Amino acid sequence: MIRTNILGDPAARHEARLLWNGNKGLYALLEAARHTGPITRVPRLGWVVTDPLLARRVLNDHASFGMTGEGGVGHMWTQLFGAEMGELFGGARHTEVRTRARDLFTEESARDLVERSQGAHHAAIAARLAGGGTVDVADATRVLAGRLVADLLGLPADRGDGAYRRIFAAGERLAALAMGTTASTELAPGVLARARTIVDEITAGVAEAYRTAGTDTILGRCREMGFGVPLARGLATLLAIAGTETGASGTSRTVVLLHDTGQQRTLLAEPALLGNAVREGLRVSAPAPVIGRHVARDAVVGGRRLRAGERVLLLTYLATNAAGPFDVRREYVPESRQLWFGGGRHLCLGAAVARVQVARMLGALHAEGRPYRVVSRRAATGVLVPAYASLRVKTAT
Repeated sequence: MIRTNILGDPAARHEARLLWNGNKGLYALLEAARHTGPITRVPRLGWVVTDPLLARRVLNDHASFGMTGEGGVGHMWTQLFGAEMGELFGGARHTEVRTRARDLFTEESARDLVERSQGAHHAAIAARLAGGGTVDVADATRVLAGRLVADLLGLPADRGDGAYRRIFAAGERLAALAMGTTASTELAPGVLARARTIVDEITAGVAEAYRTAGTDTILGRCREMGFGVPLARGLATLLAIAGTETGASGTSRTVVLLHDTGQQRTLLAEPALLGNAVREGLRVSAPAPVIGRHVARDAVVGGRRLRAGERVLLLTYLATNAAGPFDVRREYVPESRQLWFGGGRHLCLGAAVARVQVARMLGALHAEGRPYRVVSRRAATGVLVPAYASLRVKTAT
């Protein structure tokens, strides 16, 4: 299994089961790579990196490693939305977008965004638990992630929870189409056709919101920068996937890790450890377990020469878990830093938002000052990002 002490570690056992049920190919790759060196060439896959320092070396070398060639996620998005979309994954256009959107993702903005889009729902979760009820955290994270992304984009906020569940499910279907791209990011015509149908479903309200959204939203900024509606649809889809799948996974899995390790009692006794708990949850769950890059020019990494045209898979799940199991008292790990959010100029803009989301969910579950217990859980199957389909909890008595 992925961790050597898994038989005596309930948290590790549940994580392994989650990975296995969600994506058996990913599980097999992680298990095999656990027995390799820090960087290894694997037939049909390319270079596989498991060392956090080498992974960061790749992420920070933007001249040698790119996102738009074979092996990079930008390669898939370019096929789906065209060359203009590909320009947003590197170069001047990428820098412009990040610069113009940065103020929407500061620590203060993240707190305001989460409170505005999710605050009432967190209060409802706390009230339900206080009344002795049960909460499905997995379902809640899907709905809350959808509401947050809709707010950030500038889409109407008056829709019911069912609408956000449907959008999330569509995002899962779109992400699942990438499950066969471990060996190649070249998408077959049939896959592209299915993907475009799903994109139409996800972005049904984007054209209208593009015309009316304020400049404090992503779609408003797109209009302000002169991006057309097609490019705005591409950005909206990218944000819908990146901002929901990983956010929901990281939140629910942190909730589980605190429960399965028994460390939520430590957190309740020492609330100052909340930041550690959030960081550890994201480190151990690593919601983006693999990051791909295209080798744009020859480079030497870990003593191995990588040739232009090859591809690199950074196994962030193994790289970040190398520091050890979940521990709310663990100090900041400089080797991995925030590798679960990527690195370099492609470091996730929504990192602060993700941290606030996890913290607010834990706050809602612990609002009564008592621990929660997991009543039942069910892993999602056939998903790109390992996640829970259902995670029911209630306040422990």
